[in-house]
Amino acid sequence: MPQPIPLKDHDKEKNLVNRRLLACAALVFSLVAVLVGRLYVLQVLQHAQQSAVSENNRVHVLPIAPERGLIYDRNGVVLADNKPSFDLTMTRERTGGATAQVLDTLTQVLGLGEEDRKQFDKDLRRGRKPFEPVTLMVGLDEQQIALVAVNQFRLPGLDVEPQFIREYPLGAHFAHSVGYVGRINEKEAKALDSTEYRGTQSIGKTGIEHFYESQLHGHVGYEEVETNAQGRVMRVLNHKDPTPGQDIVLTLDAHLQQAAEKALGDRRGSVVVLDPANGDVLAMVSNPSFDPNLFVKGISFKQYAELRDSIDRPLFNRVLRGLYAPGSTVKPEVAIAGLDSGVITPGSRVFDPGYYELPNYDHKYRNWNRTGDGWVDLYTAIMRSNDTYFYDLAHKLGIDRLHDYMAEFGLGQKVSLDMFEESSGLMPSAQWKRATRRQAWFPGETLILGIGQGYMQVTPLQLAQATSLLASKGVWHRPHLAMTVGGDTPVDPNPMPDIVLRDRRAWDQVSQGMQMVMHDPRGIARAAAAGAQYRIAGKSGTAQVVAIKQGERYNRNKTLERHRDNALFVGFAPAEHPSVVVAVMIENGEAGGRVAGPVVREVMDAYLLDDQGHLKPQYASGNTTKASPHG
Repeated sequence: MPQPIPLKDHDKEKNLVNRRLLACAALVFSLVAVLVGRLYVLQVLQHAQQSAVSENNRVHVLPIAPERGLIYDRNGVVLADNKPSFDLTMTRERTGGATAQVLDTLTQVLGLGEEDRKQFDKDLRRGRKPFEPVTLMVGLDEQQIALVAVNQFRLPGLDVEPQFIREYPLGAHFAHSVGYVGRINEKEAKALDSTEYRGTQSIGKTGIEHFYESQLHGHVGYEEVETNAQGRVMRVLNHKDPTPGQDIVLTLDAHLQQAAEKALGDRRGSVVVLDPANGDVLAMVSNPSFDPNLFVKGISFKQYAELRDSIDRPLFNRVLRGLYAPGSTVKPEVAIAGLDSGVITPGSRVFDPGYYELPNYDHKYRNWNRTGDGWVDLYTAIMRSNDTYFYDLAHKLGIDRLHDYMAEFGLGQKVSLDMFEESSGLMPSAQWKRATRRQAWFPGETLILGIGQGYMQVTPLQLAQATSLLASKGVWHRPHLAMTVGGDTPVDPNPMPDIVLRDRRAWDQVSQGMQMVMHDPRGIARAAAAGAQYRIAGKSGTAQVVAIKQGERYNRNKTLERHRDNALFVGFAPAEHPSVVVAVMIENGEAGGRVAGPVVREVMDAYLLDDQGHLKPQYASGNTTKASPHG
């Protein structure tokens, strides 16, 4: 009978199950041991460290942006203010990982464009700490606030927060001096102190707003807050108020600025008004100008393109960056060089047949008066702006001496104390030409420098400063815009040496010639001084924009409007005790005395005369007491 075949080996299966149970038990024991060990490390060995990490996950430091300092004119008129604004911010950690979708929804809700959507992404990419809100939009209007509120359930992580935003009450009038603030770009964000600028979205871009950024900005405050897992603030643990920025009082006079703008009209050009006693910039006009408020919230591409591409260049600061041939306005400085070096005396005479010729050369260097002025001395040469006399004087001085004297007056270098945009200009020399052009200096180039032409280029501010040195008899005060910063007077860290002449009478001799320009019956700008209640020392200048061939005459009817000569005029008054210096440059204005001279006179009247048209007592002859022009 066959043996039964066993279907199961119960003993073998039992042993297998037991081994598996033991293996599982060992695995579970090992895992428990690892878990207990890890808990021991976290709870005992790393207790302090993990407690701090846990606290950091629960407690956050939120920045509080400081209020920006205000900017005033010398009489307390507000030039840069702060006004309440509602900004849209996003905290990315509160969007539930749907940041892109939330931004798409926001763009749709507010009816924004593709460029705005791209800008949101750029803003969010900037470095920030967890749970730190990022400003996406500045200055929301009532309709936008309402749309965000109604759609709040679709816009997690977005909040409307009250802030202060920069405002320029006088708009374009001080755009080139005060400047403007704008949104911090990526390049600026990398260079700025990340702690001080947490929560700040704007920074000074130009003018005083840029130069005194650190003083105007202030110091950031903060709040330590406790949040839940969704980032909602549960309570405030600690609070530190921000330190507001310092207020700045400028030397500018809003009333005089308005008068200078009115005198210049709609012509392209600049007006600079200085106090020769201290370097205060009383007015600074660059025309045309622009509205700086456009840049505060973020100017549109279309608006910026219109300003940037305009043929009249409203964004261009002509006072500080414009480089122009000074023309005959520098003849008084050339005269000082001749007198101080002993090359001429006030009575030195030159015969003017209407041109000048260098020895052994047949090229004729023309006087503006083609018929000539006959025998002229220094006074007549300044009064008539005689080119022939100054050709001869420049030739006698030579390029090296001429360069050195002009440099003492600040030509070819930056002269301001707190205007970072200023160009240095160019006062050429033989050494400069060898280094830059690899050419020798020619005698004829010295001649045309003597009448402010050739390679020489100056800014209107430098021209005003050179004239101020004539008025102050060589005492240097750097032109500056800030009168006080936080109540303190700025100090010049690199004062310029005064101009000391061998004979101080040279200052009065040149001043006498400049007064004859305005008040002598043959003075070239006598019409501009007609009826003045004070004496003016002035000098006109007409500078070529394009060269004219030898033997040809200037014909305005055959010259494009923007190729016509520039008109310049400088002056100071009252001549006996100068209290104000004015420099005017009108692009393509053609005649310095006839076009720019009346502008200088109108500005001087606004400064020196009262509302009834009478000379203010402090500016009367013999009275040197200084006072606020409109106090």
